[in-house]
Amino acid sequence: MASPLENPALSPWREKLRVIIFEADTPAGKAFDVGLLVAICLSVLAVTLDSVNAYQSQHGRALGIAEWVFTLLFSVEYALRLICSPRPLRYARSFFGVVDLLAILPTYLSLLFPGAQSMAVIRGLRLLRIFRVFKLGQFLGEASALQNALSATRHKITVFLGTIAIVVTILGAAMYLIEGEENGFTSIPAAIYWSIVTMTTVGYGDMAPVTVSGKVLASIVMILGYSIIAVPTGIVTAEIVESAAASRKITTRSCPGCLSEGHDRDAIYCNQCAAPLEVPIKED
Repeated sequence: MASPLENPALSPWREKLRVIIFEADTPAGKAFDVGLLVAICLSVLAVTLDSVNAYQSQHGRALGIAEWVFTLLFSVEYALRLICSPRPLRYARSFFGVVDLLAILPTYLSLLFPGAQSMAVIRGLRLLRIFRVFKLGQFLGEASALQNALSATRHKITVFLGTIAIVVTILGAAMYLIEGEENGFTSIPAAIYWSIVTMTTVGYGDMAPVTVSGKVLASIVMILGYSIIAVPTGIVTAEIVESAAASRKITTRSCPGCLSEGHDRDAIYCNQCAAPLEVPIKED
């Protein structure tokens, strides 16, 4: 059994509030989350339209009021999540906790930095809750496999990116030496920028070699770019296949102790904090 410190008890009203806000398996909880998703969509739409001159000139005041109304609603919701969470700090540091905070900060920052409210579109990330709201447990399983694959390959990807950083620096310095300032490569950093643009096959065309030697080096960089694209893709894909082979059926239940999700269908205890879970709920 989990100790009292591992599974802190909530007062009846806080527990009831937790079930409504953090659970999607009750009528009240689902209604709350569906209303939240609708509000998120409308708020993102308001911020987007406010950036269009035609709408801003005609409906700027109404859009501004709407943005503040949504921000205040989300602020109250964030405060309620902290109040009913058994571990407020753990929720605040979680992925959705950080996203929920970032969803309301831009509007307040706009009081000091005009235009900052445009970043409020980050609250669109909160729409990821749709998988839990509509009990799409199979999508949660796939998302968990992708997360595990990215986490397992982070060291390999870091080494790969470090190697690429060294390569583009060397190639940029070589191109600077070959072309020089007279052909647009005014510095090694500028040449490194060209190397990155070329290797990633973006090809803006704002800088291009003129000499034969420069064109030969550019051709090598282009071919090398096509070759390295497959490396991170292969690393992550192999890990995803391995994770998918070991995937399990999970549900949308959240732990009353630590609020983590993604538990097995027949789980009795939380796989993160060992707190007792509620009676298993059948997924549709």
